[in-house]
Amino acid sequence: MNTLAHQIAERIHAPTFADLPHEVLDWTASAFVDTIGVTLAGIQDEGPRTLLRVPGIAAAPGPALIHGTDRRTSVLDAALVNGTAGHALDYDDVAGSLGGHPSVMLIPAIIPLAEMMGSSGRDMVLAYVVGYETACRIARGVHHHHYEKGWHPTATLGIFGTVAAAARLLRLDIGTTAVALGMAASFAAGLKANFGTMTKPLHVGHGVRDGVFAALMAREGFTANPGAFEHKQGFLDVFNGPGTYNIGAMLNEWYSPFECAGAGDPGLKPYPCCGSTHPSISRAIELSQRHDLTADRVRRVLVMPHARRLPHTNNPDPRTRLGAKFSIQYCVARGLIDRAIRLSHFEGDAPFDPAVRDLMGRIEARPHPDMPEDWGTEVVIETTDGARFASRLDDYPSRGPAGVPMTHAELWSKFQDCGQRSLSSVSLPILFDTLMTIADCPDTTRLTRLLQP
Repeated sequence: MNTLAHQIAERIHAPTFADLPHEVLDWTASAFVDTIGVTLAGIQDEGPRTLLRVPGIAAAPGPALIHGTDRRTSVLDAALVNGTAGHALDYDDVAGSLGGHPSVMLIPAIIPLAEMMGSSGRDMVLAYVVGYETACRIARGVHHHHYEKGWHPTATLGIFGTVAAAARLLRLDIGTTAVALGMAASFAAGLKANFGTMTKPLHVGHGVRDGVFAALMAREGFTANPGAFEHKQGFLDVFNGPGTYNIGAMLNEWYSPFECAGAGDPGLKPYPCCGSTHPSISRAIELSQRHDLTADRVRRVLVMPHARRLPHTNNPDPRTRLGAKFSIQYCVARGLIDRAIRLSHFEGDAPFDPAVRDLMGRIEARPHPDMPEDWGTEVVIETTDGARFASRLDDYPSRGPAGVPMTHAELWSKFQDCGQRSLSSVSLPILFDTLMTIADCPDTTRLTRLLQP
């Protein structure tokens, strides 16, 4: 058969670990550090804790650890809970080509499967790279229409990356992988309407669980239509619509270059909020520092990102801490006042700080009239004494603060800040070093021992 799922499956099973260049291994290690870190912080968040109270969730014993706890459960329940926790704070990494968060759809699936299969660090790294490539290459064929239509690509497209990673760890053949992809086409889900609520990270948890579920079911002989992508009532025509996708773009240039080596615009988040706010936050902080601005000097702020960044972030009056993560007004005001964005800014009553709320009332957000790149932005500040300051960024390679790569020290600082919410400060350096050399990890048991408090 030559269905689209079969052609994707052939590409999923093409590379070996020896084919991975150093820059891919470097990124993958950083991604494991970053994703585990935000999961250790996210497992303490209200959403995952609520999920764990639901009868039956993580109740059955099994081989897979819920990270940051001493609970072990089934592979599927661990994938659900860890996936939800990994995205709970909206602090996990991003990829421009995906239009979402790739690693959180992969690592919470890879680790429990590796625990079940006795996989090595090299097995996990290869599964990650293949999954990343799959999600991003499919995304290239459906964006930007898919994103603008209102789907949450992290889940609706990331699930195919989850299947790819699972297929490599489970050693599925090409035909079985194609069936799993066809099954996942029926499981894909996630609406932007639920951004700013606990349901957004639940999209991820369910997507991770269902991607693993599809691979396990296909391995047992469960059937699905491998033509479920291109069928007239299949994924592409239903989720996107006729004439709004490009199959050639999905199949071209796999691993040449690798998506996670830079082709897919991979980035680590310096701020624990929606990535679409990050370019504007970076400009606000830069202006505040350069001109020594204080809130009482600011008469008016004009925030002008690319139009694609506003539909889900133009929220001048967020009423919850999760909603504040999707308010460009709140995030820019915080950046101007504190010259930083921290986890604590989305906890307790912080989103209702009177000084921040007062400044938010002087912030207007509107699309930029001529921004060429969709990660670009311009922030203009008018002061009470008549001065006007502007900072423009035509593109924002989101690997770190102000669009520059996150250093080893910055990555450690973020990991330590997140990890200490679940683990002791003594164990964190050992875990960090293990994750930074994840390809050398002989088996997953050594890793997961370090993820228990």
